[in-house]
Amino acid sequence: MDSLAVLLLAVFAGGYLVLAGADVGVGMLLPWLGRDERERRLVIASFAPFFLGNEVWLVAAVGLVAGAFPGLEHRLLEELYPLVVVLLVGWVVRDMGLWLRGRVDAAGWRRLWDGAIVAGSWALALAWGSVLGSVVAGGGLNAGSVLGLPLAVLFAWHGAGFARWRLPVGLAARAARVPSRYGLSVLVMAGAPVVAGVEVSWSEVVASGGGLTLTVVGTAVVLPLLLVSQALVWWTFRGRVEAPSYL
Repeated sequence: MDSLAVLLLAVFAGGYLVLAGADVGVGMLLPWLGRDERERRLVIASFAPFFLGNEVWLVAAVGLVAGAFPGLEHRLLEELYPLVVVLLVGWVVRDMGLWLRGRVDAAGWRRLWDGAIVAGSWALALAWGSVLGSVVAGGGLNAGSVLGLPLAVLFAWHGAGFARWRLPVGLAARAARVPSRYGLSVLVMAGAPVVAGVEVSWSEVVASGGGLTLTVVGTAVVLPLLLVSQALVWWTFRGRVEAPSYL
C-alpha cells in the first residue's frame, strides 16, 4: 500500500507540473508572446480551457499528501512555510488576473490584470522551483532557494513549447525562438517530482492504518475519472487557437 501511495503521488504531482506547468509558463512569457491586446488575448486563449482542470491535479496531490504522508506535509509546512505562502498568493493573484482582466473594457484595467497574471505565474514557478530544489537538496528554505530560479526557468521553457503548439502560426513562430519541444518538456516536467521523490525517506513520513488505505483507495478511484475528463477537454480544444476566449 505504501508503494502504491508513492506511485499515485508521483502521477498526480507529475500531472500537475505537466499540465498546469504549461499555463504557468505561458503566463510567465505573456509580455513577450503577446505584444498588443489582441495578441495577449490569443495567448491567454491558448490555455484558458484547461487551467481550472489542471489545478484539480494539485488539489488531489495535496489531499494525498495530507492523508497518506502526514510526515511529509509537516516537514514541508515547517521548513518551507514562506514558500507555501508565496505559492498560495501567486496562485490567487494569477487566477484573479485571468478572471478579472476582461470584466472592464478599459486598457488600464487590462494592463493591471495582465501584470497580475505575469507576476502570479512567476511567483508560482519560483516557489515550485524552490520547493523541488529544497527536496532534491535535502535541505530547508536556503537550499531550495538556490535552485529555485533555474528550476523556474523550466516552466517558461515548457510554456514556450506549449505555446508553439497551440498559438496561431504567427505567434507560434515567436514562441519557436525558444528551443523547446512540448513532448520533450512534458518528459522533463513529469520527471521532476520523481527525481525529488528519490530523496524522500517515505517509510518515515507515511501514515499507518486505515487512514492510509482509505486515502489510497479514494485517490485510485478518482484518478481514472480525472484522466477521462481531462482527455475530453483536450480533445475538444485540440489544435491551434484562432480567436480570443472569454477571458
